[in-house]
Amino acid sequence: MGYIISYDVGTTGVKTCLFALGDEITLVDGAYGAYKLYVLDNGGAEQDGDEWWEAMCQSTKGLLAKTGIDSSEIHGISFCSQMQGLTLADRDGKLLRRPMSYMDQRAERTMEKHSGKGIKIAGLSVPKLLRSLLLTTAAPTSVKDPVWKYLWVKDHEPDVYGKIHKWLDVKEYLICRMTGEFVMTKDSAYATFLYDTRKGKWCWSDSLCKAYGINKEHLPRVIDCTEKAGILREEAARELGLKVGTPVFGGGGDATLIGVGAGCIKPGETHIYSGTSGWVSTVTEKQVVDIVSMIAATVGAKSGIFNYFAEMETAGKCFEWVKEHLALDEIGIYLKKQDVAESCETVFMSLYDYLSYTVKKCPPGSNGVIFTPWLHGNRCPFEDSNAAGMFFNIKIDTGKTEMIRAVLEGIGFHLRWMLECEEKKVKTSSVIRFVGGGALSDETCQILADITGRTIETVENSQDVGAVGAALMAAVGLGEIPNIDDVADYVKIKEIFKPNADNRAVYDKNYAVFKKLHGANRKFFKILND
Repeated sequence: MGYIISYDVGTTGVKTCLFALGDEITLVDGAYGAYKLYVLDNGGAEQDGDEWWEAMCQSTKGLLAKTGIDSSEIHGISFCSQMQGLTLADRDGKLLRRPMSYMDQRAERTMEKHSGKGIKIAGLSVPKLLRSLLLTTAAPTSVKDPVWKYLWVKDHEPDVYGKIHKWLDVKEYLICRMTGEFVMTKDSAYATFLYDTRKGKWCWSDSLCKAYGINKEHLPRVIDCTEKAGILREEAARELGLKVGTPVFGGGGDATLIGVGAGCIKPGETHIYSGTSGWVSTVTEKQVVDIVSMIAATVGAKSGIFNYFAEMETAGKCFEWVKEHLALDEIGIYLKKQDVAESCETVFMSLYDYLSYTVKKCPPGSNGVIFTPWLHGNRCPFEDSNAAGMFFNIKIDTGKTEMIRAVLEGIGFHLRWMLECEEKKVKTSSVIRFVGGGALSDETCQILADITGRTIETVENSQDVGAVGAALMAAVGLGEIPNIDDVADYVKIKEIFKPNADNRAVYDKNYAVFKKLHGANRKFFKILND
């Protein structure tokens, strides 16, 4: 028996997971390493590459010590990571500046400057938009897209720009630090919107690089998700506590591999993810785009398969906000200044479990309270970096229980909105796989089923599905799984939640109001937050 290590590189930390290879791919254990997200006053959001690496080193050594597994038994390394970051490296693979997160939105004026002249649609001039749609079936219409981050550096940090050897995404920088190879998996390359995906092409586009002012020499070699990127070098192996020469595979971005880890690999299968961010994704055999709703079919892990992908910036992050700012007070939910773990009534694994239990005391619809989950702007189905969260319809008898349930329902409403937008272009599935930290709560799963009217399925290792997907890619690359089509056989269903028709009317009423709240307040968001 051998093992695979997969790194799930998220927004606030890396989850390092050990999987056993055999007739099944079994999660043995995991370890976590945290790092910071630096949110700047100018709309910037950055992270520190050395903090990523240190978290990986500590968690890897801790995991091996905890499990007693020898590094010689590790047959492969793979990644699942956040996407659309901007990580700029010199010829030695050293960082030239702190990586810019997918959440970075400081390039609004840069986008206006470089988006082209004349009539604009979705922020781009018509010629640039049409060229992008023709070559990639998508376009960089969000200020958070990597093209605008790159051009922001070009405009504002010319000394850094002049030293760039390669533009990498998050996991690609870590692969480079491990192997010395400058690569980018196809899904990450596509997420730059500079990668030509027309039949017979599949290459960096000279035309798009010229149109947007990108130096094509800064773009790395492109590989498949299951392809070996290189082998672990001596210095990196020593720092990680792993064996020199261990194969390192490309893996994929979270938007790609979380779906794989959810078992959604066939056309028509839909999954919903709720972690720090959230999304709705449906597997398709063709590239589809909805410029108005900001939805595009991204490149999938399997050749010729795409993920029609709609993203929200903050999903589980909203529930974390609840924990920090509504629950950890003397008032209401964190009762009597007593730790919930000490409660004589029941014992909970965490405060999140207690919060999920508590919302059961509030009826569906939160007694009319509605929450908008736009704590860091929004991308789909509308692009507005100024959009913000709010509680709507608070009355004199409104309590924290209603507000906390409203947060969960607000996340569900936004996911339903994106699901319905996807339905305009593709057929989504009647049974949806729900994964991520949000899927650990039965109450959240039931709320999602009731709001969407769909059957919701959860899977084993729901919080680790990205790492599962990465491990499956390495297993295919190692030949342990014969074909990528077979990976869904390794994903097991845990629970099933059917929609409760009795709750439909109240949710439909609240949802109708929810969808109108942004339009009614957009100008006020701009006044307050621009």
